[in-house]
Amino acid sequence: MTRRSFHTSEPQSVTFVELFFDLVFVFAVTQVTALTAHHLTAVGILHSLLLFWLIWWAWTQFTWTLNPADTTHDGVRLVTILATGAAFVMATAVPGAFEADALWFAIPYLLVRVLGLALQIRVEVEDSTSSQGGVWAWAGFSMIGLLLVLMGALADPSARTALWVAAVVADLVAALVAGRAREWDLNPAHLSERHGLFVIIAIGESLIVAGAAVAGDVRTLPLAGVAVASLAVAGLMWWTYFGWLQEALEHGIAATAPSRMGAAARDAFSLSHFPLVCGIVGFAVAVEEFVAHPDEPASGAVIAALGAGVALFVGFSAVSYWVLHRRLLVARGVALVTMVALLAVVAPLAPVVPLAGVAIVLFALVLFERSARDHAALRDASPG
Repeated sequence: MTRRSFHTSEPQSVTFVELFFDLVFVFAVTQVTALTAHHLTAVGILHSLLLFWLIWWAWTQFTWTLNPADTTHDGVRLVTILATGAAFVMATAVPGAFEADALWFAIPYLLVRVLGLALQIRVEVEDSTSSQGGVWAWAGFSMIGLLLVLMGALADPSARTALWVAAVVADLVAALVAGRAREWDLNPAHLSERHGLFVIIAIGESLIVAGAAVAGDVRTLPLAGVAVASLAVAGLMWWTYFGWLQEALEHGIAATAPSRMGAAARDAFSLSHFPLVCGIVGFAVAVEEFVAHPDEPASGAVIAALGAGVALFVGFSAVSYWVLHRRLLVARGVALVTMVALLAVVAPLAPVVPLAGVAIVLFALVLFERSARDHAALRDASPG
């Protein structure tokens, strides 16, 4: 009997085991959101960014691992479920990662990464078209970042931040080396779909944060206004990504030359989507604070979380598009400048007003881009 390969030779859609994995990681995102909301200071935000980078990097590495893998293979499923369990323990330790629970965060994180790297090597070894040198270089350089994470967890909390910053730098160097080293075996549709699903689940989780607060509070008109406006902003953020851009990203990576595909996928998805999802976290932090105090003007930090969150989400969606298409989405830049100016004016008002202002700007952006695409389609379809 021929032994079944871990590597798939056919394109595949996202499977249920991958969705299971993603849901646990989005739980980690909600943990980061809660941590940020309770420590909305410069140091607190830095800690949240470091933790979220490690969480994101573990997720995106496993996404690359599963891209050419046969996710219906029992061995692949088993490794993925083990990594999911480790990720759950990691997520529960997020609140204390810069305090006493550092090892409870770091050890499961290392386990997720090592499982992902081991599976990635196994999949590549079974790919007859792979040179395999690139994946070994990627795994080797990745070990530097993993060692720094462990050192940070063992170190005094005062040194932990510096060591984990160094780990982030090491991860970036590993990604740079890996992107240049080889032609990666990638299924563009699968990669785009995985990132799109993470984005949509994260947006949904941001609303769950608000919904949980609303469910436990007395219904008032200001609270209802904040809830409706938050839902409108979340829906419009969804539209700016899934209305047309997600499909454009998929087409862009599919059209990229094989020699550039690895670097392009790294820049457009693994790197550019990190600040994009950070934007969802920022938006969720602001909504949580708005819901808690719906009839009081928000602090400057909360307004900044709202503005920065939406700006990161919309702005880095444009960066992802530029990486693949080399075209600037000027309307998105104009919309973000307008939004920042509007927030500066309405910040002292009740929370529903800043939320409504952001919703109006995003709605105008959606309408403009829809009109521009319709005009371009008519122009391209016209004879001569």
